Amino acid sequence: MRAHRRVHRAAARTGAALLAAGLLAGCGLLRSEPEATEPADGRPGDTSAAPTPTDLKDSPKTPKLPSALTEQRLDWQRCPAPQGGEAPGSAWRCANVDVPLDYTEPSGETLSIALVRKQARDKGRRLGSLLFNFGGPGGSGVGTLPRSADAYAKLNSRYDLVSFDPRGVAASSGVRCRTDKEQEQAHRSVDLTPDTAAEEKAFIEDAADFGAGCERRSGAILPHVGTVNAARDLDLIREVLGDEKLSYFGFSYGTELGGTYAHIFPHKVGRTVLDAVVDPTADGIGHARNQTTGFQRALENYLKDRDQDPKTGSERIARLLARIDRSPLPTDSGRELSESLAITGIVTPLYSESGWPALTAALDEAENNGTGNGLLRLADSYNGRDEQGRYDTQNHSQRAISCADSASRPTVDEARALLPEFRKLSPVFGPFLAWDTAGWCAQWPVEGEHETPETSAPGAGPILVVGTTGDPATPYEGARRMADELGKGVGVLLTNKGEGHGAYGGNDCVTSTIDDYFLDGKVPEDGTTCS
Repeated sequence: MRAHRRVHRAAARTGAALLAAGLLAGCGLLRSEPEATEPADGRPGDTSAAPTPTDLKDSPKTPKLPSALTEQRLDWQRCPAPQGGEAPGSAWRCANVDVPLDYTEPSGETLSIALVRKQARDKGRRLGSLLFNFGGPGGSGVGTLPRSADAYAKLNSRYDLVSFDPRGVAASSGVRCRTDKEQEQAHRSVDLTPDTAAEEKAFIEDAADFGAGCERRSGAILPHVGTVNAARDLDLIREVLGDEKLSYFGFSYGTELGGTYAHIFPHKVGRTVLDAVVDPTADGIGHARNQTTGFQRALENYLKDRDQDPKTGSERIARLLARIDRSPLPTDSGRELSESLAITGIVTPLYSESGWPALTAALDEAENNGTGNGLLRLADSYNGRDEQGRYDTQNHSQRAISCADSASRPTVDEARALLPEFRKLSPVFGPFLAWDTAGWCAQWPVEGEHETPETSAPGAGPILVVGTTGDPATPYEGARRMADELGKGVGVLLTNKGEGHGAYGGNDCVTSTIDDYFLDGKVPEDGTTCS
């Protein structure tokens, strides 16, 4: 489990989705100051872009796709209800686009990628399609965008709002690794912060069993679900939709996908915003270290808001977790609240200030009543468990995608060696995230592609990179690093002084700046701050 997996749900107040509830040298450009220009037809295809060298080409690894794929026509139909949800309204249409399973064999076997679209209201001033990825990885764009579209109503005036289930997610050959019963048993029996040799053994065996289940049930797609392939899918979607350049809005993991796309297809980058930014310079351990810092920072901000001393409050919560580890708390459902579920329940409301009252109530119940109903509800929300005990599969897809990406495979000994450092960073989250480095991709059946993603994008137009100073899951420092990695004149940093995972929709200054960029091509000055 990674603490950022519910990114697109927990960022509801920013408009990223509904609240339900791991993760390169920049090259100089021809000019240092981004300058917005508007083509005669108002489309964003040639807007806000640096002058492009005449010999600029996409990555030499870009495959040449057959016309059967690039010229396919989409059959837009009324959308069915997504799993566990309701069908969107009559303004929404769904379709499928075929993409290569393996881009090294573009004429071979294909996958079907699910799309959802709501057309622009002002047809005469339409700018094209605006594609969204809400994070995870493993979040369903087809399920999320219709539920959160009100937040993008202004953008919908001139853009078709479009999202998709990336390969290996939900309706796009979604990876499945375990049954609901197996998921429940793992949450009940596996300690995610093992204290004994027996608990360590069970922890690693469970992690390996999860990967083996993915291979049994989804082995054909498992080697092909990485972010580079998803970025190539994005470009094929752009072409099939008829857009000269990609207009893109990515949140959390969606920022890594957007940065990867910009690196592979720099001259196809249109107006692009990356909000709640994953640090592209961090490997697996680096992401865990960043998140330990970020969630502790958010917890301390929460405690200060409650007029509590951050150090004393953190130590009190750590002692509560230790007691729960020794003796799990009862709940009205008959299920017990374990230490692992309690940590998850604390993580969940830290994604947004709007969740802080729920955290206060849940901690008060656990500390004063000795019951875990509130923390268990929060943990279930994060883990995608409904009241009938059914789990969604985002955790399956997230793990498959991140382990296909990351070559990092820390051992148990390496994770154990991180514990003193991580405990110092956070007595509450440090042990959990240190052990996660070893358990996440343990004995994974597919090798990871890289230690860190490549996001340098020489020749691309300005990309707006939005970082929030109190972001727990993707700490603010990652936004500056992404802007630097994209390159001079490409990465444009916009700072949101505030709390929460994602800024759009939660800060009027940020929202209006992004709207002006998408709709009018107005690029803010690099380093602009909203508070």
